[in-house]
Amino acid sequence: MTAPNQPQQLASWEVAMIDSFVRAATLIGLPRSIGEIYGLLYCSPDPLTFDEIEARLGISRGSVSGGLKTLRQLGAVKLQYAPGSRKDHYVPELSMERLVRGFIADQFTPHLESSVERLDAIETELADEPDAARRQHASQRLNTLRTWRRRAEKLLPIVLAVLGGGRALLSKGEDSPANIV
Repeated sequence: MTAPNQPQQLASWEVAMIDSFVRAATLIGLPRSIGEIYGLLYCSPDPLTFDEIEARLGISRGSVSGGLKTLRQLGAVKLQYAPGSRKDHYVPELSMERLVRGFIADQFTPHLESSVERLDAIETELADEPDAARRQHASQRLNTLRTWRRRAEKLLPIVLAVLGGGRALLSKGEDSPANIV
């Protein structure tokens, strides 16, 4: 048996594959442990328990707990029933469409939706800027941010359509990002 937080030996291909998921996770602003956990589950031919994940990766219980919670919220990890076991067993979601939809729904869409209010608040603050040149410069930048926001909102259905093979993504003709996923 390995000592606590000492990872069990991983095959070199497992290490390389897990590293790919670590890089992807950090690229989108998620903690390293989330990439490690998803990568390990992705490599495993069998569902893994919490304790097995902790032992194989040698990361803290808190990191495993938080990572699994986040991955479940994103829809990237599912529970799988294991006959005769009282422990939860985890498997990765293998559909790229579902992974992206989960990320968009949990991370991207809320920020996009709340950006309208934030941009409006910035515009209100700009009214108090005494320097006309600075106010004009800031207004131009604010308009650029609004354009970026509108473009991002239009891009989401396209990304999801590509991932979903062109299926209808919006409910009843709605075009709000909240109705995309």
